Amino acid sequence: MACPYNRRGQALDDRGSVSIHVLRWEEHMLIEKTLRNSVMAFAAVVVLTVSLSSIPARAQSGAASYVFLIGSGSLCDVGDSGACPAVVKSEGGDTFEISGAGIFDPRQKTVMATGTFTHRSLDGNALETGIWVADELVSFDPYGASPSALMRGGGALGPASFGSARSRMFATSMPAGGLAVLHIHLLPMRGAAKTATLQVNCALGRVPADQTTDGIRLGVDGGSEEFNAAISGRTLFVLTREQASPAPRKPTRPVTQ
Repeated sequence: MACPYNRRGQALDDRGSVSIHVLRWEEHMLIEKTLRNSVMAFAAVVVLTVSLSSIPARAQSGAASYVFLIGSGSLCDVGDSGACPAVVKSEGGDTFEISGAGIFDPRQKTVMATGTFTHRSLDGNALETGIWVADELVSFDPYGASPSALMRGGGALGPASFGSARSRMFATSMPAGGLAVLHIHLLPMRGAAKTATLQVNCALGRVPADQTTDGIRLGVDGGSEEFNAAISGRTLFVLTREQASPAPRKPTRPVTQ
């Protein structure tokens, strides 16, 4: 006879105790969770690649824009476990872990950015995990460029393993600080999507007295808690400088004899 299940999906033997099928059921759930997390991470990479594919074209057009990282990429290669992801906490003890990257134009108020998030309870259990996507740059308060960020032993941008590629990047760009406010969509693996406001602070340049550390803040629309206590995580803005087009060369006249 087939083994019955209780309300938690646990298989029961004829005496009503948990049978060996529980282990198989839990193993199945673990495999499913791992697979879904892998799919979610792969989807985030795909979306991010598409979003950032326009960076070279926009840089060549001469429009000033900012590339930014939140607890991801080269920021994680600093031997600091608190660098990635960025973590923010509510008064009730819940936390959001956020990683991501993107590009925005403060003059046009446009943004393309995405990443991953995990919402955890006070005891550390994952309540939600999924992908976030930005759809609006609400505001940006720049703190100015910070060339010295490149001289922190790789601390701000990761180790020097980037070599010539990083040198070429910063031939026309510069690390910078600022406070960006983004309107985002939270897309969990399960459950309904939510909208939220994400603040990203990078403490470089002329930093205000109340914004002296990197970090994020998050306000979920319709939520009962605000996530205002930045716990850890590195952030970075990179200002893409405007490039003046070279002056056209005058045609040379042929030499007549």
